Amino acid sequence: MTQPRRLVAGPAVFVVAAVLALFAGPAADALRADLPARLSDQDFWALSLELSEPGGSFQSDNLVSNETGFQGVIPELTSRLGEGGVYLGVGPEQNFTYIAALKPRIVFILDIRRGNRDLHLMYKALFELAADRAEFVSLLFSRPKPAFLTKDASAREIFAAFGAVAPSEEDYQRNLARIWEVLVKKHGIPLSSEELEGIKFVYANFHEFGPGITYSSNRNGRNGTGVTYASLMGRTNTDGIERSYLANEENFNVLKRLEAANLLVPVVGNFSGPKALRAVGTWLRDRNVKVSAYYLSNVEEYLSRDGSWLNFCGNASTLPLDDKSTFIRSGTGYRAPASPGQRGAASPVQSTSTVTLPDGRVFTVMSAGATSAGGVTSVGGLTTNRTGLMRDDLAPCAPPKLPLSFSR
Repeated sequence: MTQPRRLVAGPAVFVVAAVLALFAGPAADALRADLPARLSDQDFWALSLELSEPGGSFQSDNLVSNETGFQGVIPELTSRLGEGGVYLGVGPEQNFTYIAALKPRIVFILDIRRGNRDLHLMYKALFELAADRAEFVSLLFSRPKPAFLTKDASAREIFAAFGAVAPSEEDYQRNLARIWEVLVKKHGIPLSSEELEGIKFVYANFHEFGPGITYSSNRNGRNGTGVTYASLMGRTNTDGIERSYLANEENFNVLKRLEAANLLVPVVGNFSGPKALRAVGTWLRDRNVKVSAYYLSNVEEYLSRDGSWLNFCGNASTLPLDDKSTFIRSGTGYRAPASPGQRGAASPVQSTSTVTLPDGRVFTVMSAGATSAGGVTSVGGLTTNRTGLMRDDLAPCAPPKLPLSFSR
């Protein structure tokens, strides 16, 4: 009688099983993701233009952040999100510190102001021109690099050294020409005369005000008040560790690599506008990748004031997300309250406004910042940053589920 042969699982079987396992779950998404390792010069600029919408205005040039608590959420972000993924943001240099910590594969910076794109194009050229942090700061502020600075210097040491160096008009003119050369000749970006003047305006402010430049610098033609660029870069978290993008060479090189590969794409767009945010989402969805972090600053405060927060909520809810996708907000940002079944609780309420959805559901938008009798007021320095899971915070804009957890 012939006995059935017993099959013994050898090493080859386990190898096959391991390979097959890659095609299920999160690893499958990583394998199928179609993000480029770099964007060509032509694709970089075409993508920026294609995703953008007409620009708008803001109350300041916003060349520098005024958020002093921006580093506080970094340990939470890195623990939750790890490295890789997609980063979305708004505004100036505070994005760089989050990018350095999260090391995303691609970055989109959306801002209503065309001037913000000019700012990031300036930064792109400077990151590519500078070999290290000290040279970068020298280029940014048009000040000769102190010879004694080493690559091991802290951000505080670097800015203390440059604080004693006078600006150089000769360096400014030479560096401005180099910035234009990198963008126009090296990358072939067909910048208009308006865009070239915009970059010149930005760079002239950094030259004039130096490391002491603030959020309100250039108002009435004089240096403003508030936290300075030098102070922001030298700040530490409660653990006493410098975490800014200029804290060490490793952080700096994260940005340098992304810029060299054309993977930090500035986009002109209103969060609540008809095109930009949804277009970014479509581009990412077509490549099977999810948003890992979205830095909002306190933009929701302004959207709630003008009644357009619901449009933003609808736009953001079309982004490709997963259970870890995270909003990063500054101290006065808005957040929809947690409804029954949602994770976490809303921030302390100081003022509220209700929004009615097209299907009749009603939810409340809460402010978590300074208030006055007339409503929410802006503050000169935003001292607290916090996070929120995007799927939870955008739940009011999702299709209704039964039983409904919202009042009618």
